[in-house]
Amino acid sequence: VGNRDDSNLYIQMKLKAAAEIGISANHIKLPNTATEADVLKCIASLNADPAVHGFIVQLPLDSDNPINTEKITNAVAPEKDVDGLSSINAGKLSRGDLGDCFIPCTPKGCMELIRQTGVQVAGKRAVVIGRSKIVGAPMHDLLLWNNATVTTCHSKTSTLAEEVGKADILVVAAGRAEMVKGEWIKPGAIVIDCGINHVPDSTKASGKRVVGDVAYNSAKEKASFITPVPGGVGPMTVAMLMQSTVESAQRFLEKFQPGKWTIQYNQLTLKVPVPSDIEISKSCMPKPIEQVAKEVGLFPDEVELYGQTKAKVQLSVLKRLQNQPDGKYVVVTGITPTPLGEGKSTTTVGLVQALGAHLHQNVFACVRQPSQGPTFGIKGGAAGGGYCQVVPMEEFNLHLTGDIHAITAANNLVAAAIDARMFHELTQSDQALYNRLVPSVSGVRKFSDIQIRRLQKLGINKTDPMALTKEEINAFVRLDIDPGTITWQRVLDTNDRFLRKITIGQSATEKGFSRTAQFDITVSSEIMAVLALADGLDDMKKRFGRMVVASSKKGQPVTADDLGVTGALAVLMKDTVKPNLMQTLEGTPVFVHAGPFANIAHGNSSVLADKIALKLVGKDGFVVTEAGFGADIGMEKFFNIKCRYSGLRPHVVVLVATVRALKMHGGGPAVTAGVPLPKEYTEENLQLVAKGCSNLNKQIQNVRMFGVPVVVAVNAFKTDTKAELALVVQHAKEAGAFDAVECSHWAEGGKGALALARAVQRASQAPNNFRFLYNVELPIVDKIRLIAQQVYGARDIELLPEAQEKVALYTKQGFGNLPICMAKTHLSLSHDPEQKGAPTGFVLPIRDVRASVGAGFLYPLVGTMSTMPGLPTRPCFYDIDLDPVSGEVNGLF
Repeated sequence: VGNRDDSNLYIQMKLKAAAEIGISANHIKLPNTATEADVLKCIASLNADPAVHGFIVQLPLDSDNPINTEKITNAVAPEKDVDGLSSINAGKLSRGDLGDCFIPCTPKGCMELIRQTGVQVAGKRAVVIGRSKIVGAPMHDLLLWNNATVTTCHSKTSTLAEEVGKADILVVAAGRAEMVKGEWIKPGAIVIDCGINHVPDSTKASGKRVVGDVAYNSAKEKASFITPVPGGVGPMTVAMLMQSTVESAQRFLEKFQPGKWTIQYNQLTLKVPVPSDIEISKSCMPKPIEQVAKEVGLFPDEVELYGQTKAKVQLSVLKRLQNQPDGKYVVVTGITPTPLGEGKSTTTVGLVQALGAHLHQNVFACVRQPSQGPTFGIKGGAAGGGYCQVVPMEEFNLHLTGDIHAITAANNLVAAAIDARMFHELTQSDQALYNRLVPSVSGVRKFSDIQIRRLQKLGINKTDPMALTKEEINAFVRLDIDPGTITWQRVLDTNDRFLRKITIGQSATEKGFSRTAQFDITVSSEIMAVLALADGLDDMKKRFGRMVVASSKKGQPVTADDLGVTGALAVLMKDTVKPNLMQTLEGTPVFVHAGPFANIAHGNSSVLADKIALKLVGKDGFVVTEAGFGADIGMEKFFNIKCRYSGLRPHVVVLVATVRALKMHGGGPAVTAGVPLPKEYTEENLQLVAKGCSNLNKQIQNVRMFGVPVVVAVNAFKTDTKAELALVVQHAKEAGAFDAVECSHWAEGGKGALALARAVQRASQAPNNFRFLYNVELPIVDKIRLIAQQVYGARDIELLPEAQEKVALYTKQGFGNLPICMAKTHLSLSHDPEQKGAPTGFVLPIRDVRASVGAGFLYPLVGTMSTMPGLPTRPCFYDIDLDPVSGEVNGLF
């Protein structure tokens, strides 16, 4: 810290010595304006960096601000404190733990010099003059633990000459020029002079010379060995710093397993029957999230804590680990589910707990953040279940770090900008609009960056606001939005069916400019899809700018950039781009990031979370992510959209199947949430299971179509019989699965998914010929037809008139080369939720096609669906309450 000449000289000596012997060393120089917090932040970063084996803080700290030196030296991690100045290392030295500490370099050098004389220290009388923690005190301890009889003296010792005269070994570190006289010294004594003092000398060009604490010329006549000043202890101090650094690296390598995390796993206490999810979650004591971050190799300055159990991770970790090879990439999907779900999230968590806590692999789960709408409305949480959960589940399922709230604000800013712009264009002249859009500030008019981009889009290459013609001003200020083409809706993260259709603009201030609009659920916003597919902050901002919100009356797309809101969106969303770090019940790490709808969007967690996780786990580790809904929807979009944009290639697909769902596909009665299961699902029925395996077979074929090995996880329920489970395993293997295994992770945690974990390990080594289903340059209709025929089993597709018009429009507007994101029911391979099994020969009706240009896909609408769910008669919130004394959430999920 600062720029002291003496400190710079010492540092240059150390850097030179390091270079001579092959130690990679560098000088981190903070300005003299640095604060204590600045220094501590720098130290924390070095403590966390496994590439740094030792570092020192050069004293004194030359800062204009007060800095507590003791606090600074104690902030250095003891295992990297090669200067040996921390209280922990000092304490170990004082109690004799010489093999488990670092010794300050000057005393260590002094001991080495004494050893070089060949004189045995044990039994000798030693005198140390000085008691500083840098030299005197540790020198005393070193001599004592080397079995010398030690006396410590200092400037106030009244019998100093007498004590010196008894010393076989004399170490002087008092900081007073030539205070020890030659006549005091015992004949034959070893004298170590640690002093550096300047005294006047008119014969020197500088007018001064350097002397030690011992009168050298007279002392050398009596001592058997004596260190000169300069050139004695100084070089040894530097040499010992080098030696301590080498020792630190050796200690690190003894403990270091290349690529392996040192992680503390939580032991589960399993109960029978399995308690409720919230009871299990509350019974777990999560590790502090900063501990989880440290265990997986994140540095303190890469982690933003949000309380004790969640944190955001900076994207800078990607740059730091850019040369680290990626781990194995696993996606969890499922067969066509019942309305109850078949346990993909639970299987995802169970698999990572098995790989991590039981097989000791580096492993990350990457999952979506759930919407509060379903949480309070129809299905409860999405944190997994039983002994396979992300914890604490109430944090996971509620606000988390506020990402969904930020998306709500950003989305509604765009909606407000659309209506405000139409209102102002309808009520003002071109010149009035121009004057307000490009105002004169202190007599100067200037285009903003986003306005320059709009001018360039219009083909106007001018930067002077005064140079535009009337025609150019008209083109610049008039977006001329056709209200009937607006595709951008307002959003809310609550299930509210009465907002599905609304009328806006009824206030008298809006002068009669009202229109019909609607509210969607927040997670269906294109901004959520952009977040999930963005490759970084800059990419996210560019995608925001490309978002199409409507068309002009001339049929031209109107974008967020045209509205001028792109920068504001980026500001609102700047923190959401950082993945959220949490943990499972057994202490394995989880990224919870983004939650796009799995129907009108692609239904996968973020690209950024996966990329960071793949770097953190290293080449032998695993990242397990989950795709929404069945393989025909979430997995197909994972491959054709997410993998296309991310460049990532999966190694294994885990396909979750249940006896319950297969019985439904085999012709079993309807399954309804909140209603007891019919007896067909609670009693053995092999015929129903066998018939329903048609759906399993089709979904296995769907995975293999993309060239990726598939492992079937048969998620066992207590009502399943051994024969039923064995039948599913047999069918899966016969249909071409790499392997199929029973899983009991809901009741047993990671232990119940061990067979699955081992199968995934083996499958990750199998040949992989990943390929996309279609080339994006194919016409829109051809891409839709390929998905319908190859993935769903349709005979053909039928585009209704509105869909035909949109296909023509988007092709004309230049969006024909975007991937396809089919929006259809998840309860059937077809468009009809009542058609179970693996239907064939049907024609898939496409009633409309819409565009998420910023996210980067077109989404055809198959059948009817709402993007604003409603509340059922008995919503989940009936059972949720808060204990007013403890503040705990009760009855959640």
